[in-house]
Amino acid sequence: MWRRGAHADAAHHLPTAGPGASSSSTAAASAGAVAARRRRRPGLPCRPSHLFFALLVALFTASLLVVWQLLPIGDGDAAEGDGEAPPRLQGGETGPMRFSFSSLALRAFDGESRLEAARSGRRRWASLAPVRVALAVGNMNIDAQSLMLATVAKSLVSLGYEVEVLAFTDGKARDIWENICLVNVVNTGALKSVDWSQYNAVLVSSLEGKGVVSILMQEPFRLLPVIWLIHEDTLGQYLRSYAKLHDSIQNVIEDWRTHFNACAYVVFPDSYHPLLYSPLDSGNFLVISGSPVDIWSAKRFGSSHSDETTRKQHGLEKDDVVILVVGSYLFFDDLPWDYVTVMRASATQILDIAKTKNLRVQFVFFCGNGSDAYNSAFQELTSHMGLPDVSIKRFSVTHDIKNLLMFVDVVLYGSLRQEPVFPPLLLLSMSSEIPVVAPNLTVITKYVSDGVHGFLFDSADPSTISSAFIQILGEKKLLDTAYSVALEGKLLSKNMLAHDCIKAHVKLLESVIHFPSYAKLPSSVSKVQERTWLWDPFELKAALENSLLEDESHASTKTVEILREFSQSNQTTYADTNDTSSYDYPRLSDWYDLGEIEIFEDIERREMEEASFPPFLGRPL
Repeated sequence: MWRRGAHADAAHHLPTAGPGASSSSTAAASAGAVAARRRRRPGLPCRPSHLFFALLVALFTASLLVVWQLLPIGDGDAAEGDGEAPPRLQGGETGPMRFSFSSLALRAFDGESRLEAARSGRRRWASLAPVRVALAVGNMNIDAQSLMLATVAKSLVSLGYEVEVLAFTDGKARDIWENICLVNVVNTGALKSVDWSQYNAVLVSSLEGKGVVSILMQEPFRLLPVIWLIHEDTLGQYLRSYAKLHDSIQNVIEDWRTHFNACAYVVFPDSYHPLLYSPLDSGNFLVISGSPVDIWSAKRFGSSHSDETTRKQHGLEKDDVVILVVGSYLFFDDLPWDYVTVMRASATQILDIAKTKNLRVQFVFFCGNGSDAYNSAFQELTSHMGLPDVSIKRFSVTHDIKNLLMFVDVVLYGSLRQEPVFPPLLLLSMSSEIPVVAPNLTVITKYVSDGVHGFLFDSADPSTISSAFIQILGEKKLLDTAYSVALEGKLLSKNMLAHDCIKAHVKLLESVIHFPSYAKLPSSVSKVQERTWLWDPFELKAALENSLLEDESHASTKTVEILREFSQSNQTTYADTNDTSSYDYPRLSDWYDLGEIEIFEDIERREMEEASFPPFLGRPL
């Protein structure tokens, strides 16, 4: 190490010109060394300026660590690492599949999730506040949507999240909610007074939640992650039919699309709903299957309708054996060519079996739309199935499937293509206690056992369907085996996908939350314990038949009010308790422009950061 006085010590060893010079130079060197040692401060092996510089670097490094701890984990450059949410699909023309399934999209989070990344870099501090999640619901009625949300909320609470329910109207399920989490009834006019900044994420349920999304589109809440859960198909049906008749609906479509785009994700329970809502798609649609909504509604529909009455309405005899042929929602408006493959291989054998049992068989096909062009194309298609015309009926997928399940005896799943999730129509059929015949696709055999919960055939050889119908059709009726298998299928369907559905919602929430350093981290999704829905408390409440019908009527009325409000106005207006405020919301193109501006500002910020740090210090971690 170089130090003061070293040059004087070194001079002692330098050669000299002669003896005299050597003596004088030695004396001078010794005197210089002594003087240097006297000037040197004791205990300091280096210059004071070096010590000051080292202290400055230490203080600067400490300040960087403090700033890093205060920043949210997963923000900014975290997009380059693992655990970031999958990129949104780009908007454009509506195709056969414009959305993602949870089993595919959430696979991107199977590595180190954002939560795990936050946990690995987190200091263990005491008295940290929990991660807070707001759950905005339209009501607290006794219905399937409350059943699903309450179960998900219970799982979140058990993992360490703090969940608060913000309900627009009170309901008979309030005591169930209060046993799970905090509950507040907030009038829609008072939503602007809610301090949304206290939450780390917001889950919005039902179409009534549009008012919440409108507020969260504004500063200072625009960066708060929002997930919108939509189970109603009413608005989608409305948009499909109304858009063909009135050009003015385009303003309404743009308004709703802007609200959808402001959310991190818009989540649907099956692949049918995003196809209905395709006019509003901005690339953030996600399907999380397994919701108990269809199971609940099928049960309610069956208890309020008569089998015999429904058959008469559709021109079917009491003793007819009705086989309902269903398929995948993924091919919404396409002709069901898979049906042709299945029916050509098995129709003759099924009819022969029915003839030997003195049974009259009717086939009902559930596919396509209700246009005249599709009807003509389907009639041409049926000529290749080997079925008599009198035994064929068809209903479009916009028809209420629960109405058809009221009078059918057997459900045949006629799609032979591998699917990413368990087919929702097959699950609904099982929940209606109907024997199902399905191909041995991987996603089906994962849950259904042949001869126990349903009857499976070889997807590579559709002619094996006949062996399934031999176990189903008896003399003038179905065999007892068919009824027992149908019962087992119903019991299985009740909670078959509950665990996967709950985990998918929790995992999605993990993917959008920026976990701040001051928050107590919850447990990961792998710790989810719930494997069943909260059927017991809700079914106990639902035993009061009249109150349940009132709840359903209330929900229908609310939906009608929403449709009427937005069909008559080109601009959304939300009423306050004292005044009426009108917001001029940005259009979708404005959001895209804003995104480009933010990207440019981010690049400029990084360049300034790089220029502000000397090369030997490097960028802050």
